[in-house]
Amino acid sequence: MTAAHPIDLAWLSTGGTGAKNYDEFPDETEITRIIEANPASMLGVEMPAHTPEAVAAGLSFDQALPAAAERLGALKDAGRFAAYGDVAVAYRISGGEEPTAYGVFCLVDTAEISSSAEEPGKVIRNEDVFIEKVKQRNELNQLLRHLLSPVLLLQSSKGEELHAAIEAAIADAGEPVAADLDESGRAHEIWPVGGEAGERLAALAGDGDLIVADGNHRSLAAQVGGLDRFLAVITTPRSVAIRPYHRLVKGLPGSASQLVEQIGQIGATVTEVDGPPETPAAGGTVVMYGQGRTWEVGFGDVEGSVVDRLDHTRVENEVFTALLGWEAGDKRITYVGGDYPAAWLAEQVDAGRADLAILIAPVTVPDFIDVNLQRLKMPRKSTWFVPKARAGLAIAELPKG
Repeated sequence: MTAAHPIDLAWLSTGGTGAKNYDEFPDETEITRIIEANPASMLGVEMPAHTPEAVAAGLSFDQALPAAAERLGALKDAGRFAAYGDVAVAYRISGGEEPTAYGVFCLVDTAEISSSAEEPGKVIRNEDVFIEKVKQRNELNQLLRHLLSPVLLLQSSKGEELHAAIEAAIADAGEPVAADLDESGRAHEIWPVGGEAGERLAALAGDGDLIVADGNHRSLAAQVGGLDRFLAVITTPRSVAIRPYHRLVKGLPGSASQLVEQIGQIGATVTEVDGPPETPAAGGTVVMYGQGRTWEVGFGDVEGSVVDRLDHTRVENEVFTALLGWEAGDKRITYVGGDYPAAWLAEQVDAGRADLAILIAPVTVPDFIDVNLQRLKMPRKSTWFVPKARAGLAIAELPKG
């Protein structure tokens, strides 16, 4: 039985509303700059406290929230979205470094979410979350009664069949109803697929295990808010890759070199190297940069599960928790996804906006699959899947009441 269904009432972009997802910004001032340059961007609805007006007035998320509803209503009134009933939405991303990616926007049963081996369900959620983000997402859902950003789900059971089916649906559908170019030059295009064809496409997409690749907060917000279904893009293994997920740290109690020295004292191997920092080619070594100096750090072997052995876990447990006494959600830690190169992290440190950059090799696809098959949890912000599903292309209106 499938966990996915066509969208009862979909609002599809007519152009200009596409945006990065709300949680992809290590520098939140970038959000304000994007909204200022493109007021129709969905970021103005998703991140109301970061609109130019809210920033100028010093508004909090809760204070700015009513303006999100006004902005969404204005976009619909201006014809920035067109309504479609009972459709699955075929999705293609092309033109980037990665192979052409395919997915389908649809609704997925919230009851199918499973966050542990003891919890039955086809949707496997695998990562710890930041509760404040879940709270804000739920408040936005409840006020707007629209789901704005999709959860990216990886179809792990029938990926090849789904890949071919989406390609075929697009070939039969003609011109896309919307096309959007992202910051990396990728083209994002959507096609509504209605009737029996849409039902078949959604049914195939939801037939099998669905691993949350991006959107753990959005899926949990649907549960917290008591929603029967959440908005998702179900994609295929052939459509995605995993890039690094780094960390920037500010507010260290001492200098970066003092912290690195302490890391060596707890048993890690520390080697200073010449030149700017680079992302490690493989796991087992973490690169740290601060005060114009670069170090390679190896934490050594550890017993335990595949999660215990991940570099992201070692940094969280042995640096943030053991040495600094911080939780992973501490505001002094910024999580930086793979769209930002090593040189950008070094610039942040050199400019004094951070004390230390920690560069970590990407999690491998086999390790990611292994974690999910064992029903374990990934460390926070450890898998940066590309290409990302674009927000503002397809949104779903929730039933009233």
